[in-house]
Amino acid sequence: MNILKELQDKLPSHAMISEVKFEGSEIVIYTKSKDFFVDNERSVRELVRGLKKRIEVRPDLTITADMETTKKRIGEIVPKDAGIKAVYFEPEMGKVVIEAQKPGLVIGKGGETFRSIKRETFWLPKIERAPAIDSDVVRAVRNFLHSEIDYRKRFLNSVGNRINTPIETDSKKEEWVRLTALGGFRQVGRSCILVQTPHSNVLLDCGIDPGSDNVPLVDLPEFSIDRLDAVVASHAHLDHVGFIPYLYKEGFKGPLYCTAPTRDLMVLLCMDYIDVCQSNGKQLYYNKKDIEKAVKHSIVLDYGEVSDITPNIRLTLQPSGHLLGSSLIHLHIGNGLHNILYTGDLKFGPSKLFEPAYTNFQRVETLITESTYGAAEDVTPHRNETEDAFFRIINDTISKGGKVLIPSFAVGRAQELMVLLASRPFEHPVYMEGMLWDATAIHTAYPEYLSKYLQRSIFKYGKNPFVSKIFKRVAPKERDSIIDSKEPAVIIATSGMLIGGPAVEYLKGLAPDAKNTLMFVGYQAEGTLGRRIQKGWKDIPMADASGRTKTMPIKMNVETIHGLTGHSTRPELINYVKRLGSKPERILVDHGENRKCIELSRDLHRICRCETLAPKNMETIRLK
Repeated sequence: MNILKELQDKLPSHAMISEVKFEGSEIVIYTKSKDFFVDNERSVRELVRGLKKRIEVRPDLTITADMETTKKRIGEIVPKDAGIKAVYFEPEMGKVVIEAQKPGLVIGKGGETFRSIKRETFWLPKIERAPAIDSDVVRAVRNFLHSEIDYRKRFLNSVGNRINTPIETDSKKEEWVRLTALGGFRQVGRSCILVQTPHSNVLLDCGIDPGSDNVPLVDLPEFSIDRLDAVVASHAHLDHVGFIPYLYKEGFKGPLYCTAPTRDLMVLLCMDYIDVCQSNGKQLYYNKKDIEKAVKHSIVLDYGEVSDITPNIRLTLQPSGHLLGSSLIHLHIGNGLHNILYTGDLKFGPSKLFEPAYTNFQRVETLITESTYGAAEDVTPHRNETEDAFFRIINDTISKGGKVLIPSFAVGRAQELMVLLASRPFEHPVYMEGMLWDATAIHTAYPEYLSKYLQRSIFKYGKNPFVSKIFKRVAPKERDSIIDSKEPAVIIATSGMLIGGPAVEYLKGLAPDAKNTLMFVGYQAEGTLGRRIQKGWKDIPMADASGRTKTMPIKMNVETIHGLTGHSTRPELINYVKRLGSKPERILVDHGENRKCIELSRDLHRICRCETLAPKNMETIRLK
C-alpha cells in the first residue's frame, strides 16, 4: 500500500527493515538493526507526524537474546519490589511479557528500566499488572490471547489492510450518515445502535434485556453480519454486551473495540449469563466458544487513543464514570463530515470509584445520551447525605442484632459499596457471594481506571480497599450458617434486581425476621422481584426447594438508598450536556423507560435549543 511504501522510503538507511505491515490502525516495523531498535524515537516521531499513524518498532528474531538469558537478565534489571509474577514470550511479535504487581517499577523512572531491558535483551517489553486478588478471568483471558497470538497477528493485519484500503469516491454521489435503533430506545435493555455510511457499518453495543430476555433486532433489513465492519462496546453490563458473542456465532469475524477491563468483565458476565440460562432452562443464543471468539477478535484501546476502525471512521474512547473501563464512544466520520458521541451509560457526579464523565470533546454534531434517571423526579440527595443514610441504616440494623442484605450488581455497584464500607471505621463482617468477588479481582488488575482518590490510596499509600479484612468471600455451602448466625453482618450478593442468584436465597432466609433489613442501592426494573418489594409488596410468591410455589412474608425492613447509582440523575444528565466542549446540533435520547426518554428529550430541547428526538426501536434516522 502507498502508506507502507512511503514509510519505507522515509526510514533511515541503517534501519535494516525486515518487514513493515499494518496491525489494526497501527503500523509495525520489524528491524534487524540493534541500534535502530534501541534508539528510534526521533525517527518514529517524525514519521508519526507525517503519516498520522501510530508506529511501533519491534525486533526481528535474528537479533533477540535467547529466552532463558532474557528471563535471567530481566530478573537482574528489575527491582525485586516490582513483584514479577511471570515472564513469557510472544516471538511472533518480538515481545517479552512481564507480569508484575508493580508495573511502574518495571518501567522505571522516566522509562529507564524499560529501556535497559530493550538495550540488553533486544526484546520489546510488554508490561502487564498482576491483580492484587488473583483473578481466574484475567489469567484465562491473557493465556488465551497468548495461545492465539499467531492468529491474532494475521487478524490484526487483515483489519489494518481493510482500514487502509482507499475509498473509491464519486463526486456526484452524496455522502451520508444514518443511525438505526436496533435496541435500547424507549427501554432499558438490549442497547444496540447501527451507524452506517456509504462505506462503513459499525455497531455500538449489542446487549440483551436480562429481565425479559429480549435481544437486539438484528433481523431488520438494515443490518447484515456480512456487511458489518466493527463492533464498539461502551461497557461490560449485559444490556450492552450480552449479545456480542452471538454475532461471532453467526459468522462475524471483524474487530470488537473496547477497553481491556471491558473485555475481561464481558467474559465474566457472559459466562455467568450462559450458566444462568442453563440453570433456568432459558434459550441459549451462544456458547462459551463464541465468547472466546469475541475475545480473539478484540482490540483494546486506552482512553484518549484515536484509532481508525474503518476507512472513513475514527474512534476515540473516553471515561464515562459508570463502570470499570466504561467509555463514551466518539466517532469522527469522514474528513470532518460528522461527529457522533454515544454516552452508553454515564455518571456525571460524585463517586468513590471513578472520575466524572469526560466532557472536553472538540466536535459533537449528534449526541446520543442515556435517560435511565431522566424524569423530573429523578433527583437524589447530596452524596454526603446518601453515605450518612447508608451507614445509619446499617448501624441501626446491626445494633438490633440484625443483618443487612444488599442485592447488588456484580460489577460496579458492589465495588462502590466496598470502597464506601472500607472508607470509614467499620469492623463487622461483610459477606460477599456471587461473581462480585471475581469482578472485584478484575478491578484490582486495572487500578489506573479508578478514581484519582483510589489511585492515590493504592499507589501512594499502599491502601487497597478491595483487600480489606472486613470482606469475606462466601461459598454457597456457607450460606445457611451465615443466615442462622446470631452475629450481625452485612451481606452483599447478586443479583441486583432479585431475579435470581444468591441474593434471593438470602432473602428467603432473612425476610421473616423484622430485625433484618433489605437495602436496595440500584435500579429495579419494572417486572422484577426487586421492584415489587420496593413498591411495598408484603407477600411474595416464591418457589421452595421442591419447586412448589409458596407465599413468603416480607417482615424485614425494606429501604432504598438513592444516590449510589452508577447512572447520572436528571440534573447530572442536563449538566453534562451543558458542559460538553462542543454544543450538539442534535440530541437523541435512549436507555430509559418510555416516559423518561420523552420527558428528557422535551426538556433538553427547551434548555439546549437544538433538535432533540426520543426514537423508537426500528427507527432509522439520517444524521447527515
